[in-house]
Amino acid sequence: MNVLKPHLQITIATLLASNTSHRQIERVTGIDRKTIRTYAKRIEKLTANSSGVATGTPDQIPPPRPPAQVKLTTSTCEPHRDFIEAQLRAKRNYTAIYQDLVDIHGFTGAYNAVKRFCGGLCKSEPEQFDRLEFAPGEEAQVDYGEGALTRVAGTQRFRKPRLFVMTLRYSRRSFRRVVWKSSQETWARLHEDAWRYFGGACRYVVLDNLKEGVIKPDLYEPELNAVYAATLKHYGVVGDPARVRDPNRKGTVEHAIGHTQATALKGRRFETIEEQNQHLEHWETKWAAQRIHGSERRQVEAMFQEEKPHLLPLPMVGMQYFVEGQYSVNDDSCVRVDHSSYAARPAVIGSRVLVRLFARCLEIRDLKTQALLRTHDRAEKHGTVVLPMNERVFNPSRETQRILGQAKAIGLATHKLCETLFEREGRVGQRKLWGIVGLVRRYPRRLINNACDMAMTQGVYSYGHVKTLTEQLMEDALALLDAPNPGEVTLTQSHTLIRAGDDYADLFTLGAQQSATVPFPRSVTQVEVTL
Repeated sequence: MNVLKPHLQITIATLLASNTSHRQIERVTGIDRKTIRTYAKRIEKLTANSSGVATGTPDQIPPPRPPAQVKLTTSTCEPHRDFIEAQLRAKRNYTAIYQDLVDIHGFTGAYNAVKRFCGGLCKSEPEQFDRLEFAPGEEAQVDYGEGALTRVAGTQRFRKPRLFVMTLRYSRRSFRRVVWKSSQETWARLHEDAWRYFGGACRYVVLDNLKEGVIKPDLYEPELNAVYAATLKHYGVVGDPARVRDPNRKGTVEHAIGHTQATALKGRRFETIEEQNQHLEHWETKWAAQRIHGSERRQVEAMFQEEKPHLLPLPMVGMQYFVEGQYSVNDDSCVRVDHSSYAARPAVIGSRVLVRLFARCLEIRDLKTQALLRTHDRAEKHGTVVLPMNERVFNPSRETQRILGQAKAIGLATHKLCETLFEREGRVGQRKLWGIVGLVRRYPRRLINNACDMAMTQGVYSYGHVKTLTEQLMEDALALLDAPNPGEVTLTQSHTLIRAGDDYADLFTLGAQQSATVPFPRSVTQVEVTL
């Protein structure tokens, strides 16, 4: 214990006599409460009598015991200091240094002596960190952790969900939510929920290089996934991925995750994930937001109320999420998405384009520049063609000629129907032609040709109608095969000239017995061998 100056000792004794708490004395004098508690015990022992009346003074407090005298000894490694320092600079371990001392320098000491001596030479200074200060509403940090054990729905098994935390860097106010599974859309939706919870968005967000947010980590030009990048752009926020394996850049959210796991969730189990989210929100509002921050010496909620007006305003419409994919432009100048065709001009036939599928529409973009080419409403029925007549291609390609050749091999009516379909719809109708020609794999050519003739007579030029007519003709043909023939003669089963079955059985038995007694004729090639 450090010895306090006499005037501080008198101050402590006076405040203790007036029933002042140790915490209040610490605030007034700046002396640690442990030291105050120690002096309080010494004063009670010296000044209390049997009636409880104080009679002593702080001057009667005995001085602390002087430190014991430590006898300093010289290490047996001291004569070899230069050699050991050179080996340590070469990054050699203690065992190798000890072995070389024994082999080369005839060292007779123990290995522990070398270990202690090298440890004294390798004293390292503690790592220093620069404390960064941020303006209100400037930065937020996000990361994933592990939540508390939660029962999996419909089972008796418990599992830890993923814990998402976003912390505002200025006020340390946090948003916490657990989810079972994560994806690019889930990661973006959690950001959106956090900004709605705070009532505004920050200028930029610092995140880890996880796959949900960053496709290609890079310190200068990181590549974010499309959904997350579009979400940040929609809210006017800049993404700032941290350096790989550098968690100190987002130490605020790392500490928030540890604080949540150790205080709010440790030792708890929840029946549903909604119950855990409700608990986290209650704990954040009642306890975490009301705490006094250690370094700022201010209440977190008070700093958040100061920061809230500086947050970016939220847009009127939320983020419209999408699924992104690459598609090829077919020879009919369309892309095929979910069994429907959509116009892709000015994209070149045979090129690759980027398609973003929203809930009610889709966007066709250039694959390299991400420039928007076309926008279409999503078709509600499979097989829909969203292509204006003035953009349809009517000149036949080699694929068209091949389909028409196969149709001609089926029959003249089929060839005529396919030609008419192509003249009406152009290349976009080639799928219907493929369907009509493909019927030959299941039905006879004559039935398909008759069905096409019937379809043209009825004026319905459709693959579905041709298929229905072909199936009907096939059913009619099978029914005719199963029907009895009225001109067919039935065989007579009983007649005076027809003997009973037993007579024929006796005849067959007699013939078999006679044939068994007749010797088998010897062939020319048989050779008798006498043993």
